Amino acid sequence: MTDMVNEPPHYKQGEIECKDAIKEALGRSGYINYCRGNAIKYIWRAPHKGNPEQDLNKAQFYLNEAIQTLKEIN
Repeated sequence: MTDMVNEPPHYKQGEIECKDAIKEALGRSGYINYCRGNAIKYIWRAPHKGNPEQDLNKAQFYLNEAIQTLKEIN
């Protein structure tokens, strides 16, 4: 079964994932801010869409990405 939260297929072209391209373009600190913004977006919209659990899982995914990137910096 396709994991639409952690590995949605529409965000990968060949071997490159969109999030990895964004991290390279923005640098690590820029990517952390990108992840924080996405987490806020998914939390904000969760009660207003058809699948709030999925949106909250997506927010959690981006928070985990931000935490992992912070660990890479330190």
